[in-house]
Amino acid sequence: QVQLVESGGGLVQAGGSLRLACATPEIILSFTSMGWYRQAPGKQRELVASMTSGGTTNYADSVKGRFTISRDNGKKTLYLQMNSLKPEDTAVYYCNGRRTVPTRDYWGQGTQVTVSS
Repeated sequence: QVQLVESGGGLVQAGGSLRLACATPEIILSFTSMGWYRQAPGKQRELVASMTSGGTTNYADSVKGRFTISRDNGKKTLYLQMNSLKPEDTAVYYCNGRRTVPTRDYWGQGTQVTVSS
């Protein structure tokens, strides 16, 4: 079973920073890509940031310039550095790992991020 475990969520004031971590016993580069998704109450799950095994990154327009995705292959951990947090960033954040072919997605349990005004 592929395990992805998120940590680092919590309550933070608007304008503050938070760093999420996603740890896995898997080899990080065995995933075609890894990413962070979030889902707020009543809203659809959305991609926040992703990184391919080759290091190419992609960000949602709403977080560009504020969030940074990175990884530490030795520690087998994916990170999401979140700066200048806004109340609209409040959501459950999920770690995703994808393998191909065939396409298979693996998900963590999620970590709550709450940004107060």
